[in-house]
Amino acid sequence: MNFKDKITSLTIKSGLAIAVLFIVLAVPFQAHAYIGPGAGIAVAGSAFAMFTALLAGIFALVSYPIRYIIRWKRHRHVFARAKVRKFVILGLDGMDYRMTKRMLAEGKLPTLEKLSRTGCFKPLATTVPSISPVAWSSFQTGVNPGKHNIFDFLTRDRRTYGAKLSSTDIRGSSRLLKLGKYQLPLGSADIRLLRKGVPFWKILGDQGIFSSIIRVPITFPAEKFYGLQLSAMCAPDLRGTQGMFSYYTTAAKEEGQSTGGEYFHVEKKGDTIKGELVGPNNPLLKTATQLKCPFTVILNGSESADIKINGGVITLRKDEYSEWVKVKFKAAFGINISGICKFLLLSIQPEFKLYVTPINIDPEKPAMPLSHPPVFATYLSKRQGPYATLGLAEDSWALNEKLISDDAFLQQCLQADDEREKMFFDSLDKLQRGLCVCVFDGTDRVQHTFWRQLDKEHPAHNVQFQVPDSLAIEDIYKSADVLLGKTLQKCSDKDTMLLVISDHGF
Repeated sequence: MNFKDKITSLTIKSGLAIAVLFIVLAVPFQAHAYIGPGAGIAVAGSAFAMFTALLAGIFALVSYPIRYIIRWKRHRHVFARAKVRKFVILGLDGMDYRMTKRMLAEGKLPTLEKLSRTGCFKPLATTVPSISPVAWSSFQTGVNPGKHNIFDFLTRDRRTYGAKLSSTDIRGSSRLLKLGKYQLPLGSADIRLLRKGVPFWKILGDQGIFSSIIRVPITFPAEKFYGLQLSAMCAPDLRGTQGMFSYYTTAAKEEGQSTGGEYFHVEKKGDTIKGELVGPNNPLLKTATQLKCPFTVILNGSESADIKINGGVITLRKDEYSEWVKVKFKAAFGINISGICKFLLLSIQPEFKLYVTPINIDPEKPAMPLSHPPVFATYLSKRQGPYATLGLAEDSWALNEKLISDDAFLQQCLQADDEREKMFFDSLDKLQRGLCVCVFDGTDRVQHTFWRQLDKEHPAHNVQFQVPDSLAIEDIYKSADVLLGKTLQKCSDKDTMLLVISDHGF
């Protein structure tokens, strides 16, 4: 296809896109909302804002061929002197240099060993303090914490002296139309990334180099640049927290909130148990009122149960996670807020026990800016199914409170990495030239939780400790080695450079 044909094709596509846009706007649709920690939910948009957005969208579509020509002429020589056409960065959060070196010597990481011979294997300096939000912020901006403003997960709220997230500030709409007990937001929520500095993929984009940035920490809300991005660490759940699990039981236990979760006492009537999932506050009411989604559990003997929720039925088997289940919270007529969660049936007899993961923002219909462009999160969901959107998707709080087992926690870690692998390889397959970065969290989460298996000085490594058949940390390192092997198969040509990095050790 020559240049003239490309422009003709782009013009036709723009016209079709405008037609589709008018058709979509003419059809009734489900409304969604923005949410955030401490800010509740702000339902997007007045009629004026919608009209302005419509005009902006039409202008963007109509002007796309012109902008494409300008960008092509400006950046047509960007790869002229390039030594490689693709640069791939595989991030393995918290992978320790000394642990890796020992396992390499023992022959347990064959792919990394091969890569270390063909390339290089060296320790990297990290930040002070050496924790993920600080180190990954320096990785992407190239500056120290004094310049990118991230010193920890939390920082001090100067208004209240309480703790708040260091990376994100989320507030509801400042303009409200109040009608009796109702309030109608006249604008979108104010969601700001507090990390300062310019990520290097933004600089690449300004020079015409496309980037795919998958689940790199401290990228929420997603920023605009020439490329694709899916946010990670510090992206909240649907309630605006960093992960609030739910636990339902018939056992005689006091109800209430614990660190990282909520306990609910439920009653069994025959083979039936009823409960409610707790969602965000209703953004349309002046008085803070939590939205709830009722569910009913029908017990099937001692090993399985059926849960009825939102008009559907899901079969739960003891000690097995369900697939992602879509949950809808009704804020008003025609306004639903959508999330996803997984159920884990822990026990039926003698007491009923049900664990529910934090309710993640639904990537198919995101209530917050999880990605750039916004449709990218939806595309991934359509392509691979629902996936975890919570920044800290692995629920260490539930493990700390001994609600879920070591095996159940490991399943969460492996499932999250498996979802990320699909996103990563999809981006690699589609990227013809440019940058691709993806960070995997499993190595970090497993080491935080299972270092007790290795350290004889650890308080949990006492006389009752039994050495498992396999060490969880070594297993996750071996999984990372397998991931690297798959990555190398997709980066085997001489025009691709691969960098495997970690942000800190252990």
